[in-house]
Amino acid sequence: MERFVDLGRPREGIFWMVLSGLSFVTVNGTVRYLGTDLPVAQSAFLRFAFGVVILLPVLGSLLRQGVPRQSLRLFGWRGLVHSVAVLLWFYAMARIPVAQVTAIGYLNPVLMILAGALVFGEALPLRKVIAVAVALLGAVVVLRPGVQVLTAGHYAQIGASVCFCGSYLLAKKLSAMASASQVVAMMSLTVTLALAPLAWWVWVPVSGAQLGWLALVACGATAGHYCMTRAFKAAPIAVTQPVTFLQLVWASLLGALVFHEAVDGFVLLGGAMIIAAISWVSWRDAAEAQRASQLGLGV
Repeated sequence: MERFVDLGRPREGIFWMVLSGLSFVTVNGTVRYLGTDLPVAQSAFLRFAFGVVILLPVLGSLLRQGVPRQSLRLFGWRGLVHSVAVLLWFYAMARIPVAQVTAIGYLNPVLMILAGALVFGEALPLRKVIAVAVALLGAVVVLRPGVQVLTAGHYAQIGASVCFCGSYLLAKKLSAMASASQVVAMMSLTVTLALAPLAWWVWVPVSGAQLGWLALVACGATAGHYCMTRAFKAAPIAVTQPVTFLQLVWASLLGALVFHEAVDGFVLLGGAMIIAAISWVSWRDAAEAQRASQLGLGV
């Protein structure tokens, strides 16, 4: 008789993932609204400086305990790589449609699959090769090179996805040396320190309203990551991953209603292809893990 496997709390997982998507869309819309009035480095620095303030309790506890010496170099490298990613993302967000930034950002899990195979020697079965191919085809549908003009903003967002992937790989290594809250707190601190000289170099007067909007960005990003973590704890990724497509729908609506950007069916189609490919891989991985668990239990 087949044993019933509790997949957790799928409705709760979907709920938290929906909130996560809304939080990130709020972040995207706010950065888009701020536009190019502030230099990229200054905007990014202020966003992470507010993040440090939010995470001060965790940072204080971490600094009192001491940071493991073997992790210091990795924390530094992650801060540097993540800083480049953030600069590129802020640049792209202010210059290309919100929906395009969101769709291109979906490439992060695809790049993680490739990096996992190249860096960590993880297996790359046929299903993952197919998923990567479909996702990259989806990216081509979004970008449509030769049909639409690719600007510096598009290339910046592609570069941001690559750098975010590098940051996540370093975070994966750090997760074996420190807790999740410590990894997040140290990222905020190191990125703030890395961006400080660049922000000082290009600093322009900032209004109270701009500070308020950037504080909202920091709160929204923190809330988004928190809700995502809660979603992953409540349900398998195979359940929560498809929900992230709603973020592209909301981003398209935001761009159309607030910023008067045309709703691009090709962006929706390409984004759907990327999400479908990643969701399929997540579902297959979850199914294999379930079968392996059953075999281990003698079921």
